[in-house]
Amino acid sequence: MHTVVVGTSGVTASDVLAVARGGARVELSKEAVAALAAARGIVDALAAKPDPVYGVSTGFGALATRHISQELRAQLQRNIVRSHAAGMGPRVEREVVRALMFLRLKTVCSGHTGVRPEVAQTMADVLNAGITPVVHEYGSLGCSGDLAPLSHCALTLMGEGDAEGPDGTVRPAGELLAAHGIAPVELREKEGLALLNGTDGMLGMLIMALADLDTLYKSADVTAALSLEALLGTDKVLAPELHAIRPHPGQGASAANMLAVLKDSGLTGHHQDDAPRVQDAYSVRCAPQVAGAGRDTMAHARLVAERELASAVDNPVVLPGGTSQAFGTEGGRVESNGNFHGAPVAYVLDFLAIAVADLASIAERRTDRLLDKNRSHGLPPFLADDAGVDSGLMIAQYTQAALVSELKRLAVPASADSIPSSAMQEDHVSMGWSAARKLRHAVDNLTRVLAVELYAATRAIELREGLAPAPASRAVIDAARAAGVKGAGPDRFLAPDLAAADAFVRGGELVAATEKVTGPLQ
Repeated sequence: MHTVVVGTSGVTASDVLAVARGGARVELSKEAVAALAAARGIVDALAAKPDPVYGVSTGFGALATRHISQELRAQLQRNIVRSHAAGMGPRVEREVVRALMFLRLKTVCSGHTGVRPEVAQTMADVLNAGITPVVHEYGSLGCSGDLAPLSHCALTLMGEGDAEGPDGTVRPAGELLAAHGIAPVELREKEGLALLNGTDGMLGMLIMALADLDTLYKSADVTAALSLEALLGTDKVLAPELHAIRPHPGQGASAANMLAVLKDSGLTGHHQDDAPRVQDAYSVRCAPQVAGAGRDTMAHARLVAERELASAVDNPVVLPGGTSQAFGTEGGRVESNGNFHGAPVAYVLDFLAIAVADLASIAERRTDRLLDKNRSHGLPPFLADDAGVDSGLMIAQYTQAALVSELKRLAVPASADSIPSSAMQEDHVSMGWSAARKLRHAVDNLTRVLAVELYAATRAIELREGLAPAPASRAVIDAARAAGVKGAGPDRFLAPDLAAADAFVRGGELVAATEKVTGPLQ
């Protein structure tokens, strides 16, 4: 099994995916263990002093003005976890929770949180045992980080609350820990707070969305090319020199992908035949511009994610040396900060939701064009076998339109909202968790929208008798049929066909079939 070693300088997106989706094992580097011990020494020194230090010897949030005596500090740390584990609603997906836990461990191992090495090791042990805390949909405002979701994870470390075992059964966390030989942690000064105060959930969902969208944007280039071909459009608009004079990188990549798919097609270039057209419709001609803008949005989101992956997000943080709020015997200090605010991540999550909605919208317009006998340039109405007796793909487009309508609603930014909390101490929040949750839904719907376009375009190409599609298109059609995506014929129960098309896109088989002919797509 693949092993990810967590050090002090952050992790990569590949590491997150390996742990969250691939079940990779997690180990702490020697460097991380040393940094954890050094930072803990600073916290212990501060805890022994009479001066109040936020997160070490005070309450939290709006209650930070109370100095907590030493005999109550362990109770304070337990209480913050228990009280903050206040989520409601459906359970969050296993991969999201694993990403959440792993990214919190990443920050803990930075040496800036003051958490003891044994607590960090327990976090790794829980991940390696396949124990997944029960985390709920609602509870995070994205500032101070994903408090409620992280609290449910910390509760599992304490042996409290519920968690899912590797067999998928939900049991009391204490039972699961005992079954895997893991001792519950007894939290000490600052540790409860350090386990809760991060943007890890929204970051994990951003990383997974980017991985999914990388495949989906390639898929959208393929389905756009298939639709262009089925509509007897021209590929001249994809010429590299046209895109070089408006040099957006994503646009150039999408155009190149479409051109690769259409190479040697016998269907393109017929726009001057029986019903001459000067130009194709925008949904066909401008496909690279729209998909390309989304690709460039993804590039910015990746940059934000990379910076976050290299960050240590906590409040307060442990820093070496200098003058500050408090000192340790080793010259370290503890500083309050605002790095837990989720705005950088929340913004790009919302940006991506807008791009996803627009990509789905243009795909739906191409599908509708394929089904309309007045705009499809010779195809039968709704691609039906016997129009009037058969309805063909009429209602498949209804389903696609419903998905696109919902995507437009999901594109409304969550990060534009803010609701004050904690008695106005936390008077501006990011809503980044909400942005991430709706983006996951949007990515799911985009997959379905592209599946409907694939289903319609492959059927339409097969109905163009006497004209040979491009070799890449032929490979896609053959692979789709082999995967259970059926072709033209009399009306039948359509939902299974659409489900097969969805699985074909979702599993990456569409891109894989294309790349067997074109080579790697951009």
